[in-house]
Amino acid sequence: SDAPVLVTGESGTGKELIARSIHAYSARRKKEMLVINCGAIPENLLESELFGHEKGSFTGAIALRTGRFEDSHESTLFLDEIGDLPPSVQVKLLRVLQDGTFSRVGSNEVQKTDVRIVTATNKNLAQEVSEGRFREDLYYRLNVVEIELPPLRDRQEDIAILAEFFLDQIARRNGTARMRLTGEAIEHLQGHRWPGNVRELENTMARACALALNDILLPEDIPIGRGPANTGGTLKDALALILELSEDNGRNALDFAQGELIRHTLEQSNHDLKEASHLLGMTQADLKKVIPTVKNA
Repeated sequence: SDAPVLVTGESGTGKELIARSIHAYSARRKKEMLVINCGAIPENLLESELFGHEKGSFTGAIALRTGRFEDSHESTLFLDEIGDLPPSVQVKLLRVLQDGTFSRVGSNEVQKTDVRIVTATNKNLAQEVSEGRFREDLYYRLNVVEIELPPLRDRQEDIAILAEFFLDQIARRNGTARMRLTGEAIEHLQGHRWPGNVRELENTMARACALALNDILLPEDIPIGRGPANTGGTLKDALALILELSEDNGRNALDFAQGELIRHTLEQSNHDLKEASHLLGMTQADLKKVIPTVKNA
């Protein structure tokens, strides 16, 4: 099928990998899929990047240049971060989707192209439409087939598969021995929430391979980085995590939260009961009473 595909999901969930797979299994696979990040190019240059320009059409246009739509003829064009597409460019993209025609910047000549469009976004495009930031007609043209990628934390069964895939890639790219994961290392990876999703996992495996002293990766060989997503977060995020973890552990949420707070405070204070009780706002006697229940939980 040549139907447009819209891939949605959090940042780093592997949307470009899905786009490349769609292209690889299509009739257009003999030609290279081109990629453009709509959010990374200034608005005044994006139209030229997509549709090309004529010589002298603007300052700096010293020669005719074809755009990605011409270059992707009979292939696939992947438009990443489509939710950041400016309104002026949305109009021209709609025309291409409708009849396959467009004009280069600075020209009235109509060009024809045969391109399959795959787009991706981490935004809620339906909400963008309702708030007037994205054209409704364009949304329906792009959203013929929608693929929603859940975050990596919601698909733990994929972690080991993806980790092995990245180890294969790293070995081929570097011409080195293929690293192997132990069962304990896989459990170590599955215990992390991966706020950076597939991208964070890929970087973690690359870091592990760079630092490893042998070709068997143990849990201690896989340092999981502390990025902004897992060093901070909002109170709302923290409360949601407490509810999720308490349910996973089959425990009352209030008891679980109290136990984790006491455990964390004791670790932070190096088990100094005076300091810990002060931080918790309770007496040392009360803290001593609850410590056994925390340890046994």
